[in-house]
Amino acid sequence: MLTTKTFDKKDVKMIAHRGVSGLETENTVAAFVAAGNRSYYGIETDIHATADGKFVCLHDEDARRVAGVTCRVNREKYEDIKKIKLKDTSGGGGQREDLRIPLLEDYISVCKKYGKHAVLELKDEFDFAQMSEIIGIIREIGHLSDTTFISFYPKNCYLLRGILPEQSFQFLSDRINKEVIDGVLGARVDLDVVYTALSEENVKLLKAHGVRINCWTVDDEKAAEALVRLGVDYITSNILE
Repeated sequence: MLTTKTFDKKDVKMIAHRGVSGLETENTVAAFVAAGNRSYYGIETDIHATADGKFVCLHDEDARRVAGVTCRVNREKYEDIKKIKLKDTSGGGGQREDLRIPLLEDYISVCKKYGKHAVLELKDEFDFAQMSEIIGIIREIGHLSDTTFISFYPKNCYLLRGILPEQSFQFLSDRINKEVIDGVLGARVDLDVVYTALSEENVKLLKAHGVRINCWTVDDEKAAEALVRLGVDYITSNILE
């Protein structure tokens, strides 16, 4: 039976990357529920906007990698997107009707039901109206205070903070340099960074300024234990719990 891997995480909070994507097809309700039934602090997903203004959980701009069919999300209506069946990566084989591209509402509802923190990556560079709608959806479900937004786009950070000045936000980066550190400190946000960019020196510097550190994507127990010793606050993983 497939299962997660455990390690001594001490006080570090674990985030299920795209749900427990080491067990279930990424960014599906099945993957989110798998995380909900385990000890994870939070569940991460990615959202894109469809052609008709819906927000769907998908990492890539196109569904080909996870579905085997070409579907550019921003060119398709949700009514067509929801008909697409995703590949079953659990090893069970066969067709599974539950493996579809979910809506933002589906993801947030699972997070609320299981008491998990939502870690929501804004994959597009959204405008004010879109950001307001995303916030409205989460607020309507009653999970806004338990949501952290993450994005590679500084514009998304400033838009969000303009609407919700105190909302939790982590800037995503694949490196740590002076520009990244200055940007994080200037915007008063936290950092979500590829774990290989972290060192004793830069972790100490960031922590001295009160920056909380999330890191991705860590699936090796030894690497995770080393990050715990460094002092990170969160670890995002496909399979570690």
